[in-house]
Amino acid sequence: MSAAQWRRAMNSTVQSASPRVPRPAAPPAAAPAAPAPLWSERIGIRPRHVIVLAALLLYPFVASPFFTYQIGAQSLALGLIALSLTFLGGYGGMVSLAQMTIAGFAGYGVAIFGTSSVATISLGWPWWLAAAFSIVLATAFAAAVGWLSVRTEGIYTIMITLAVGVAFFYLTQQNYTVFNGFAGLSKVAAPEFLGVDWKEPVPFYFAALACALGGYWLVKHLIRAPFGIALQGIRDNPRRMASLGYHVTAHRVAAYAVAGLLAAVGGVLMVWYNGRISPGTVNLAQMIAILIIAVLGGMRHPIGAFIGAIVYVLLQNFAIDLFVRERFNLVIGGGFLAIVLFSPDGLLGVWAMLRSRLAQPARSHQKRRQL
Repeated sequence: MSAAQWRRAMNSTVQSASPRVPRPAAPPAAAPAAPAPLWSERIGIRPRHVIVLAALLLYPFVASPFFTYQIGAQSLALGLIALSLTFLGGYGGMVSLAQMTIAGFAGYGVAIFGTSSVATISLGWPWWLAAAFSIVLATAFAAAVGWLSVRTEGIYTIMITLAVGVAFFYLTQQNYTVFNGFAGLSKVAAPEFLGVDWKEPVPFYFAALACALGGYWLVKHLIRAPFGIALQGIRDNPRRMASLGYHVTAHRVAAYAVAGLLAAVGGVLMVWYNGRISPGTVNLAQMIAILIIAVLGGMRHPIGAFIGAIVYVLLQNFAIDLFVRERFNLVIGGGFLAIVLFSPDGLLGVWAMLRSRLAQPARSHQKRRQL
């Protein structure tokens, strides 16, 4: 072997023994950026929400004053009070019978701090100051009721709130210095400002609609917020949430305060709607009626409170055409019993079951076509 051949053989051996350096992999192609969500999707607005809102806005222009005021406005005010119970019961696991009491507390506040037929009792404050101060006091009263009742569970919580409601009823009925006793306070007129008489059917309907939409948005926002998520966790397992560091009592009392705010606004609307307030507004029948409205619509959905209120008001106004007026409570009780037995989720639960049954044949037909 010549020297040149020996050098070539050695060079080829060294090259084969040296490790190969891997080539860097090509960077992966960037995934196409997802389109930014629309503002309506970010705040949770769906097409059905737009349709319902448009219908609510057009309703007073196509309905008679009776349906606008007696049906529409009253349903919105009662639905707002029932929404407070839906928030407590559906998302906090606390059933309170004192929500109508809190609404009546705010209603009495408007009559006492504002103007009424009894000049010796009413202080004559401007309507906006009387309404705002009454809502603040009612919210504080609701927090106090919550502080008393959240330390118990189940039937004991219901009994405490029932006791508070009954005590307030007898207080208003027997006290003549502040509440004017059994007669109550009348001529509590809705405000007049911006050149509009808000006692008229259409303006009052829009005022009630604005308050109802505000309450609905507040509940929908809270149940997605950290506070609402923690409250639902406390509803499901309070001991575990306490072990994770959450203050169970504070969250429950705060939930009562939020529910009290909703009920207080509804109470102000109701006293302006009726033009008066008396112990009959906060008696046991009215406390039970709020519970029936909330359960009738569905305690797991904020919109259920307003659906239950519409059904309740319609039955209250037109049951006399089908039944004797004295049988109204029997009709409401029978409907309430049927809902509890067959659909614990209320009328919305019935609608969900019907929709699933109607959609089942379509899904089975689609599966057969795929096979």
